[in-house]
Amino acid sequence: MALKLDSCVAQHIGDRKEQQDRAAVFPHSRHKGMLMAVLADGMGGHSGGAMAAEQVVMKARDNFEAYAPAVETPTDLLRSVVEEAHVVIKLTRFTTEQDPHSTACVLLMQSGRVDWAHCGDSRIYHFRHDRRVAISQDHSLVGELIRQGRLDEEGAKTHPQRNLLLHCLGAQKEPMIDYGGATDLTDGDSFLICSDGLWAYFSDEEIGGVLSVFSAREAAETLIKRARDRGRPTGDNVSLILIKLIDVEAREKAERERLESARRRLGSMKD
Repeated sequence: MALKLDSCVAQHIGDRKEQQDRAAVFPHSRHKGMLMAVLADGMGGHSGGAMAAEQVVMKARDNFEAYAPAVETPTDLLRSVVEEAHVVIKLTRFTTEQDPHSTACVLLMQSGRVDWAHCGDSRIYHFRHDRRVAISQDHSLVGELIRQGRLDEEGAKTHPQRNLLLHCLGAQKEPMIDYGGATDLTDGDSFLICSDGLWAYFSDEEIGGVLSVFSAREAAETLIKRARDRGRPTGDNVSLILIKLIDVEAREKAERERLESARRRLGSMKD
């Protein structure tokens, strides 16, 4: 089964003065069919957050280009991106007056599999058509309270410390890195990577519904527009990466069969 990629990277500054998120998708220059997607939500004062997020993207690009799948595992690559970006962000404190921090979501796609790693409260979703298959776990206070059963999703939306992170890049303690992946890729799979400026305004059901009926670009436009409508006048930066997998041959065959069935029904009605 040959799967085609339909992808989109989209951002909006929201109601903030500066865009401190960074998001990018890039193919490998030597390994055909391999790509990396990375999203980072920077924090830390004027320009400090943007600089931290930029370091995540730069480290992802550099390490991906040097990736040697014959001797490295996907987890090795993903871990190196997050850990080395963390070190670089910490070092910038010595040359700037900011206190830069960033979340990190890094996704590696290659033939037959997807692997990802994340730190912070930017999210990675895996949907199959409109059904959520997997989601990264927020490294935040409210995320931990939900996992402990002390808070529900509705309560998390209004919790006074809902933006407090327990782990991120650039902090004094080493970042927590969680990993995930999928190997049974098929037509209708979608991978959404996004900052909290997007996911905070949606249920899983609404996201799945949008992803299942729209192209990547149309879905990105729809989600960002709704997030902006719901976030004004205090909306955060909004960023997303969307990668959809499509079996073109299977869909064309299904469409031919649908049309043929319709023709047969019309023919029987004439008789």
